[in-house]
Amino acid sequence: MSTFQKLFKQTFIYGLATVLPRMLSFLLVIVHTKYLEGPVSYGRVTILFSWIIVFNVILAYGMETSFFRFLNQNKYKDKVTSTSAISIVITTFIFGVLAFLCQDIISSLIGIEKEFLTYVILILVLDALVIIPFADLRANEKPVKYSVIKIANVIIYAGLNVFFLIFLPELSQKVTWLQSIYFENFEIQYVFLSLVAASGITLLLMLPFYFRVSHRFDKELWKKMMIYGSPILISGLAFAINEHFDKILLEWMLEGEQGLFDSGAYAACYKLALFMTLFATAFRLGIEPFFFSHATDKNAPKTYAIITKYFVIFGSLILLSVIIFSDLLKEFMIKSPEYWEAMVVVPIILLANLCLGIYHNLSVWYKITDKTKFGAYISIVGAIITLALNFLLIPKYSYLGSAIATLAAYGTMMLLSWYFGKKYYPIPYNLKKIGMYLTISIVFSILSFYVFESNYMISIPLLLLFLVILYAFEKKELKQILKI
Repeated sequence: MSTFQKLFKQTFIYGLATVLPRMLSFLLVIVHTKYLEGPVSYGRVTILFSWIIVFNVILAYGMETSFFRFLNQNKYKDKVTSTSAISIVITTFIFGVLAFLCQDIISSLIGIEKEFLTYVILILVLDALVIIPFADLRANEKPVKYSVIKIANVIIYAGLNVFFLIFLPELSQKVTWLQSIYFENFEIQYVFLSLVAASGITLLLMLPFYFRVSHRFDKELWKKMMIYGSPILISGLAFAINEHFDKILLEWMLEGEQGLFDSGAYAACYKLALFMTLFATAFRLGIEPFFFSHATDKNAPKTYAIITKYFVIFGSLILLSVIIFSDLLKEFMIKSPEYWEAMVVVPIILLANLCLGIYHNLSVWYKITDKTKFGAYISIVGAIITLALNFLLIPKYSYLGSAIATLAAYGTMMLLSWYFGKKYYPIPYNLKKIGMYLTISIVFSILSFYVFESNYMISIPLLLLFLVILYAFEKKELKQILKI
């Protein structure tokens, strides 16, 4: 079981790099829902972040995954890092120049106010330039350094948010020089100015990578990496649409400020599903290099099956736990009751993100068989479902329609990946146990949230019963995996 122990230890460290920064970001929901001017302002912040994520995918164009794929091939091992880094630098420079020159056109096309667009472009450029340096840290198994820099980034971002939104208004009345940086009704700009500063410092910390890496660019390798990464780009873009475009559509499809209000309320309650996202992201960061490095092992399919089973186990436990304690989390995290009307989406979004996490585990088959086009096909299907259901449901159900669309998209993607994986790279998943744990968790969640309305006298015993079931069926293997 030493292989599993190494995997889970690395996943834990990468998890810190993911969980701690996102927990700080999560805690910022408290600040934003209290100090921004209601769901309308928070909705505007949410939409700007949604556009940043969409363009982040475009500027990465699958190069990170291509980096991991070709790094494990001896023929290209010495050229992959420099080729991918040079590629990202050149494309980022071109994007930055064109974006700054065409701000008026971009603003009119996607609806971002020009006063915010400069911040968005700067953030995109700075974030793109650290894609390969961070991938290099993961490839060289330096999770501690990776974690420290990631955590520092969000500490700076969160700290500046707290300073600008909470302390600066009062301090500017007492400290003369602070008056020059304080502006009324500038809260949204302060949020993105904080992110520019955090991303800029992160790039400075990663600059030694660019001085260390060779400047060799292999054109033949680059073409292969682009071909391999193109479906990843499409998949990533489809994922960004699945995950974030619903907030944009809420603004576009609902009249007046109602769209911004609903987008803000939806986004705030959506954050309660972050626990599932944190777990799934940390797990994926740990297993992606692991999947590639063990692809040639004789027992690889069996190993992948066990990993997926335990992902479902822990994911099902998180699903049930968050739903049971969602009322406590709501009062702690979302300070204004204006946002609470969107709490109905929380169980749906949690389950949707669990399906997405399972999909990422199942997707190993097309990554290690170089059939990444299937990832693109499946993601496109998910994006089509997302867009179609959002257009159909938002006018009548607003954010509830968006939540249903998200679950339908991720559930379909999960099932399609499993179906095609059986044909091209059979993995002996224990479907009976996976299905049992998932079904019990969903049934208990429905009973807790919708039937008994989070009555702890009912809900907590349901959680304890689920833990007893897990222990009864998995105690032997869990003891082996967690054994130090």
